Amino acid sequence: MKPHFLVKLRRRTDVLHPFWGQAIRDKSGTTAGLLPAIDRLLNRHRVPVWVTAEYEPSGQGWTPAEVGAGLDRVYRFVLKENRTLPPQLLRAIRVLPQVDYAQLGQIVSVELPQAMASSAVPRRRKTGSRARASVGLDRAHRVHTRGERNITIAVLDTGIDEDHPELRRSLMKGRGRDFVDIIDGASRFIGDYLGFDKSPQDDWVGHGTHVAGILGAAGIAMPVGVAPDCRILNVRVLGALRQGDKIVGAGLENNINVALKWAVDQGVDVVNMSLGIRHRGGGLPYRDVVDYARRKGVTIVAASGNDGTEALYYPGALPYVITVGAVDETGDVAAFSTFGRQVDLIAPGTEIYSSFLKGGYAFSTGTSHAAPFVAGSAALLKSLGHRRRRSVSDAQVKHALRHTSDKLDRRFKSRKGGYGRLNLPDALTFLNAHL
Repeated sequence: MKPHFLVKLRRRTDVLHPFWGQAIRDKSGTTAGLLPAIDRLLNRHRVPVWVTAEYEPSGQGWTPAEVGAGLDRVYRFVLKENRTLPPQLLRAIRVLPQVDYAQLGQIVSVELPQAMASSAVPRRRKTGSRARASVGLDRAHRVHTRGERNITIAVLDTGIDEDHPELRRSLMKGRGRDFVDIIDGASRFIGDYLGFDKSPQDDWVGHGTHVAGILGAAGIAMPVGVAPDCRILNVRVLGALRQGDKIVGAGLENNINVALKWAVDQGVDVVNMSLGIRHRGGGLPYRDVVDYARRKGVTIVAASGNDGTEALYYPGALPYVITVGAVDETGDVAAFSTFGRQVDLIAPGTEIYSSFLKGGYAFSTGTSHAAPFVAGSAALLKSLGHRRRRSVSDAQVKHALRHTSDKLDRRFKSRKGGYGRLNLPDALTFLNAHL
């Protein structure tokens, strides 16, 4: 994707603009203007652009949920030249009365936990069982459910090793999508950073593969996943960026937004986003698409962050999202776990054993690996409803998780641990009694 910026209008224009994902291949339907006031500013600063729609309608036209979230009036201005956008241009656009917000399209990097690959595949599945036992996973599976095939979890991450033996049954192979498409700044990326295609393979980072194993592993050479009988949709939103001597996940924030909407439009029930970015201005990150997911009843789970401070990382800082911090081996909030009022639950997040690159396995630590314990739990709660032929709402999922978590002290919610440690069997028992 060339340098670009977004503009959200207060009211949709009558002109139909092509979705940018189509326009990067065929620019015949694009225009050079949107509103006279914006067009004059672009001409004054001599910035030629293609105007495209940021989001694609889920059907023949915009639905009430899409209109309600304002997705029908967000536009992507793609620069025809590889140049830096004059900062005064964006400032001038922002103050126009017709404009809700305007923001520069930027690459965001996500500090991902560094996994330590296992030198050999273990002979028994006991490696990593401590974390699963701490949330009562065996009892939850034995007494209640291992999930339902009709319930789908989208994993927005670095992609997934689609040939990993642990994931062959749970992964919806051939149905995923790769939203990593970098041109501006591409020299710092390795592996696949171009395409916007149907090949969301995790070749370099392993983060998404590790997360997917926690959710849906078959239990061949590691503990079985939290929701092994649910399906996993692979949505690649982060490429591999070399940063010093480390490889971190990075992608375009706007493309992550589009990926989240696409996942919701595929009919997923739960979304796991083991990522987070700080607010830089120009509208809260992910706000519009998270609002869309809320209107569609999709549960979003995100990691709180790994800086050990009271800080806000998005999408976890948005009110609708279930935000997960990490608990260590002793049952306390991990020292690295970002905390604050946005944290809802804590789950195992230290030395978690799971699937990794090239069919391997690895240990990894971080709130990234705590989040899928909760996302998988949300999928099991929705599976329980499906089995009883009852629809389980996002509000019911949150209510069950919050009211059955193991409290850290006498408070219902604490600043560091939210509503407490995940207790999966109690959450399922609670929901079962109220269906």
